[in-house]
Amino acid sequence: MSDSTAPQAKQIPTERTHHGDTFVDHYEWLREKDSPEVLEHLHAENAYAEAVTAAQKPLRERVFEEIKHRTVETDLSVPSRRGDWWYFTRTIEGEQHPVYCRVAAGPAADVSPQETGAGENDGEHGSWTPPQVEAGVTLEGEQTFFDTNAEAAQHPFYQLGGLSLNAEGTLLAYSEDTSGDEHYTVRFRDLSTGENHPEQIGNVHGGPVLEPTGRRAYYMVADAAWRPYRLYMHTLGTPAEQDRLILEISDEQLWTGVGLSADKRELVIISGNSEYDESRLLDVTDPQAEPVLLIGAERRLLHSIDPIDVDGERLLLITHNQSGPNNALSVTTAAALTAQAADADPEVDSDPDQPLDLGKPVLPHEETVKLEGVSVTAAQIIVTARRNTVESVQLLSLDALRAARTGADPVRTSTLPGPDFEEELYTCAVIAAEYEAPLFRVAYESWLTPTRIYDIDHATAEPVLRRETPVHDVDLEAYRATRIWAPTGDTRADGSAIEVPVTVLHHRDVVADGTNPTLVYGYGSYEMSMDPSFGIPRLSLLDRGIVFAIAHIRGGGELGRGWYEDGKKLKKMNTFTDFIAATDHLILQGWADPARVAALGGSAGGLLMGAVANLAPEKYVAILAQVPFVDNLTTILDPELPLSALEWEEWGNPITDPEVYRYMKSYAPYENVRELAYPAIAAVTSLNDTRVLYVEPAKWVQVLREHQRGESPVVLKIEMDGGHGGASGRYETWKERAWDYAFIAHHLGADQKLGAGQDLSGSEPRR
Repeated sequence: MSDSTAPQAKQIPTERTHHGDTFVDHYEWLREKDSPEVLEHLHAENAYAEAVTAAQKPLRERVFEEIKHRTVETDLSVPSRRGDWWYFTRTIEGEQHPVYCRVAAGPAADVSPQETGAGENDGEHGSWTPPQVEAGVTLEGEQTFFDTNAEAAQHPFYQLGGLSLNAEGTLLAYSEDTSGDEHYTVRFRDLSTGENHPEQIGNVHGGPVLEPTGRRAYYMVADAAWRPYRLYMHTLGTPAEQDRLILEISDEQLWTGVGLSADKRELVIISGNSEYDESRLLDVTDPQAEPVLLIGAERRLLHSIDPIDVDGERLLLITHNQSGPNNALSVTTAAALTAQAADADPEVDSDPDQPLDLGKPVLPHEETVKLEGVSVTAAQIIVTARRNTVESVQLLSLDALRAARTGADPVRTSTLPGPDFEEELYTCAVIAAEYEAPLFRVAYESWLTPTRIYDIDHATAEPVLRRETPVHDVDLEAYRATRIWAPTGDTRADGSAIEVPVTVLHHRDVVADGTNPTLVYGYGSYEMSMDPSFGIPRLSLLDRGIVFAIAHIRGGGELGRGWYEDGKKLKKMNTFTDFIAATDHLILQGWADPARVAALGGSAGGLLMGAVANLAPEKYVAILAQVPFVDNLTTILDPELPLSALEWEEWGNPITDPEVYRYMKSYAPYENVRELAYPAIAAVTSLNDTRVLYVEPAKWVQVLREHQRGESPVVLKIEMDGGHGGASGRYETWKERAWDYAFIAHHLGADQKLGAGQDLSGSEPRR
């Protein structure tokens, strides 16, 4: 077989029967990852993809160089204070990974609680104003405590799972994945010597958590389905075989995560899914402590827990959906919750159908504001909320909490003060809120504003700009971002029309005249919002006259919990029809040439791409699906596969529910490929992906080619040393993005930049 001939996998019929329905799968054998025949086939797919896209290579190289040129390769982060150290990262030109550095600071006790970080002590390490770090200039006393490049040089793939430091900054616990399968190894480093301890812990899920003294580390282990379900405590200096099992969660539908409370006294343990959580606290100051159940899964309450001390009393802030889908905030105590826990006392009435007593209301439920969560500090509470798609921060005083505790009326989230920003569409997220600090730090960005780091004083709420990410040779005034609303044809219970928000990004020289090549991006699952974010690679498309449209479709969280619930389970089809409606509206409004529209999505957004390809292939000249979840029914029908059981809360359980089975089968991309003229399709995946297995797109492209009645190519590009996020390292990531964008631009007939001698309005799409 030549590289220019599409690889044809042999057919081995495998029957799957559920609810009286039998599906014959001819390519299930491609799941045998270690089979030499499978690996040979995957290499052949890569060779075919390379041959088919050979003409795009010069464009890929140009896009890669544009990304590389615009990115400040030797760069740094703003130092963040923890204890008596300032921590920051450096990236170095030519290196793939960041270097973690620190420099000593004056004792935090030297700083008055009223100090704002901007005053006569600016620049001194004893203040909360970060030291000025310059690229290529080493600070006096600067230490490199973890060089990711040196660690990664020993492996074809390298990814950090997490870093955790003790309070004194003398011990570092970190986890690393060297294959891309997200099985991590935990190691411990003495920062006074730079040497690793001999002990290590293998097969860990995610990163470790050190308690403040550094004597103990907590970590999660996953089961065969790659669900984190066991929490262990490791005592430094002892063999991993002696680690104490703290907790095991047997419910296969619960995913467990852990993190220290803001004051680092307790480990907050949340086991949950997209519809409900179970919460526990563990006292990390006591090595013999047992987790204390606060709210059990049987309550079916979606919630989070944040401990806080107020006037010497230990309280719990509960963000929960008991009062409504957009969440409310209540204040209570651990004792009040444990008294209601199902396993606390058999004599206690713990009827899960009765509402929990969650204490006093602090922030009530609001129909137009989604309360995302809170960050606790000793000065005040930082509230993260979303209104009209925009997520930002508001400030809740401890006095307001005290008033709520004594029975005062709750304060509406929408009335809380917060920092003001000029742009209409932006993202503002808390990235550092040290418990005793006089300020907290946020990252701000928009579609056309590179990330800015602000420190915000607790007393004044005034943002102090610490840094804006530099970008080389870009006139950001040359681009525009606007919001349009696409009608879906659906209505709400009150009769109002349901419209999909669509963000339109374009070069200022591009106007809505019906001639533009357009790329429509979407995701629409798991209540994940496609929030405004600045991306250098995207500029290469805008410079070629391509309109980049983000469809904020149902299944995401942009318009609150209801927006998500209207795009899951037996309403999942709304996600796909919303995307098509957004495409139609872009054409109607003149933003898109109907013959020059492409689509892009990844993971669950890859499922979106597969569904749209079957529903409306004629609307797109090219579709690019990244790590696509296109054989979703097969996966979710097998609870032994990674993460499958956890997916039942998102899609429904097709094993036990015939209605769910029939509904999922009606849109499952792999099972609905038909005799159609499909657009050019590229499926991009990784061999070691544990979230969406490579076999899904490998099977999908086979049936697409069998049923393709057009002349457009269908290719599979597979990273043989990568995971769900692709290859490791920033340069490899840029190459992958350049491949993706070159594929899109080529098929849109938009290879050349605006003003580079090509009349884009006359370009022909390439199928």
